Amino acid sequence: MQLQIFTYETFRRHCRSFLEPAIIHKWKSEQQNLFQKFRQSGKIGLTGDMRADSPGHSAKYGSYTLMHTESNTILDTQLVQSNEVGWSYHMEKEGLKRCLDHLESSGLTVDYIVTDRHPQIQKYLRERNIIQLYDLWHFENGLKKKLEQLSKNKECEVLKKWLRSIRNHVYWSAITSTTGPEKVAKWTSILNHIQNVHVHDNPIFPKCAHPDRVSKNPNKWFNPESLALHKVKKILCNKRVLKDMEKLSHHFQTSSLEAFHSLILRFTPKNVVFPYMGMLCRLYLAVLHHNEKTGREQATTATGKPVYKVVFPKSKKGKPIARPLKTEATNNYVDDLMRLVFEEFRRPSTFC
Repeated sequence: MQLQIFTYETFRRHCRSFLEPAIIHKWKSEQQNLFQKFRQSGKIGLTGDMRADSPGHSAKYGSYTLMHTESNTILDTQLVQSNEVGWSYHMEKEGLKRCLDHLESSGLTVDYIVTDRHPQIQKYLRERNIIQLYDLWHFENGLKKKLEQLSKNKECEVLKKWLRSIRNHVYWSAITSTTGPEKVAKWTSILNHIQNVHVHDNPIFPKCAHPDRVSKNPNKWFNPESLALHKVKKILCNKRVLKDMEKLSHHFQTSSLEAFHSLILRFTPKNVVFPYMGMLCRLYLAVLHHNEKTGREQATTATGKPVYKVVFPKSKKGKPIARPLKTEATNNYVDDLMRLVFEEFRRPSTFC
């Protein structure tokens, strides 16, 4: 077709000279404004998680992000290269360390942080005297896999009827509780409940919260002497499960952070290789994009009624749910970047 196009070297030269300095300057300025805003609010709560640039344990880059729980605003993101820490497994701890060091050096005080149950992160936050809470989805997902595997055994087929109820009980136990012992008391009550026993020995939660009702199907309950109940109890009342149950977050989760990780794919798809600075600037673009669109209010009709949309999320296995429809998004950060590139970082003698 004999099309004329600039080479990759030319593209990288323009990025180094104009685009990347503009993006970095824009994010650093926005970040300082956020720090100044949240310094006035005292201690802050955060959610944190890492995203790798490729699946598995062979990732080259890992980005750790900290998000403010109440506003869903991203305060910091750090890009770590695997050869900096020896192996990709250690990138998550190093990313969190850099984020917390940056926040504390900027005058922000962290009250608590909601994360997954990564062993290195648990030890590091314990040494740093920061309260750590666990994300509900990660905890529930780990139990779900073990229970689904167990339900495939012939002697444990009755468990299939209870899989969804047990998963829901994880969320209910955490969300309706305010202390660790209360979460554990409500959680362990499920063992009595699946035997059709609704009065418990624990004084913190002595009776099930549901109304009393007579079951018409005795086959759905677990037999107290059965092998199935013994195996289920071994999973649900495992020493680590009970210990982690106490630290489940009863209010904020990392779901908004997971949504941000999906947004990053629009800027850094995992099937494309980027240099370090190219990856870092694309992360900053994703953060700028997310922060501008977070906090939008729900759209309303001309009469003031809230507007919803029907979606079919994969997490619900195709079942429709209604979600609030937000007001129209803006992209003002793009206009600011264009102004920086063409008015402040451009040098006419070198710009092609």
